[in-house]
Amino acid sequence: MDNHISDHTTIVSDAALKTAQSVDKDRQWSRLMQLAEIGAIPGGGVNRQSLSTEDRQARALLVRWALARGFEPSVDDFGNLYVRRSGRNPEAPPILTGSHLDSQPSGGRFDGAYGVMAALEVLEALSDSNVETEHPVELVVWTNEEGSRFAPGAMGSMVFTGKVSPQQWLDVTDDEGTTLSQALMETLDALPGLPRRPFGFPVHAYIEAHIEQGPILEAEHLSIGVVTSIQGVRWFTVTVIGETAHAGTTPLRLRKDALQDALAAIQALNTFMNDSTDVLRFTIGRLVLEPNSHNSVSALCRFTIDLRHPDPSVLRAKGDAIEGICIDAMRACTVQVTQNLELPCVAFPEAIVDAVQTSAQALVIGHRRMPSGAFHDASFLATHCPSGMIFVPCAKGLSHNVAESISPEDAAIGTQVLAATIVELSRAINLNPAVILDK
Repeated sequence: MDNHISDHTTIVSDAALKTAQSVDKDRQWSRLMQLAEIGAIPGGGVNRQSLSTEDRQARALLVRWALARGFEPSVDDFGNLYVRRSGRNPEAPPILTGSHLDSQPSGGRFDGAYGVMAALEVLEALSDSNVETEHPVELVVWTNEEGSRFAPGAMGSMVFTGKVSPQQWLDVTDDEGTTLSQALMETLDALPGLPRRPFGFPVHAYIEAHIEQGPILEAEHLSIGVVTSIQGVRWFTVTVIGETAHAGTTPLRLRKDALQDALAAIQALNTFMNDSTDVLRFTIGRLVLEPNSHNSVSALCRFTIDLRHPDPSVLRAKGDAIEGICIDAMRACTVQVTQNLELPCVAFPEAIVDAVQTSAQALVIGHRRMPSGAFHDASFLATHCPSGMIFVPCAKGLSHNVAESISPEDAAIGTQVLAATIVELSRAINLNPAVILDK
């Protein structure tokens, strides 16, 4: 028998509620804390960068937990790790749920890791409640979401969805000179005997649980963010080329000071990017100087731009203006502007968004619809299959920070909503893909 929930017109199945009620808060939290011991650093954070020794240890621990419950681990050639719980129809495309295990060098315990542990808890809750889904449900760990050791990030999901060939990145090196291909081989060799999966296999739906990485849910005392979209992103590198000279002898009027011209460009960009609605996100994230000497005029200044907006027309107009603004700001130097990354604005399909919201309503959990300011692996899965996300609040909105924190209660609530959503998505026959907004 189906259940009507309070005064809502939405209906969820008994199986969805039963699975959500089987989520074990203490079990999930214990595993999150065990995982946080791998790569632990002072302050409570972790340094567990992609394809590192610590990353391999975390993967091995997950596989041990999976095998202990009779789930089926596997891996693809780029190291994306899967854990399968079969459904009534083993040939049906699976529902994927998960995130990543790698971190920033001074990262928190929950970014990515929460989504993976939530996925494992859903598999266990399904087994504990004896709920059989029509579709198999598979946990997934995407390789190198953070991109802190090997750039760019989200490599695993990009390779899986066919956006990029893995060959493009095999020669990328980390700061120590280790190639991605070498680190990947060591990671695959660390879990011998796992079945290999192809890239891009059919997927019924993808749903990713994640910490919000922002302050809205906590400020509004809500436990669930029903993610409607992911704003678009454009990354640029600006290189200002001048000429080095002696700081004590060269008159200012004769200098080709790359830093000073770069500062003029940055100031002009700040003025142009000003947004009274505070929706646009414009960040100068990195600045590199050469020769970077106390008593030398800078010969080169390179800085990065991270530009984000949910409206593709705004993202296009603002991004396209960057090169001209930088050229106009030059006084004595030359400038080169290179775009490194462009991700379109993604609107998740209403069927997925509604399934998450219906599950939150059914469980009587405070929630709100909201966009994602950060991009995630779901940005790329959305081009391959119907996709969505669930946010849980994090303290003060902090992320990519050792102080990153969530509560055991919110972690469990998020997983309950994830579990109910997955059961409901398994009942759905036709799901529409995301809308990619690129105009």
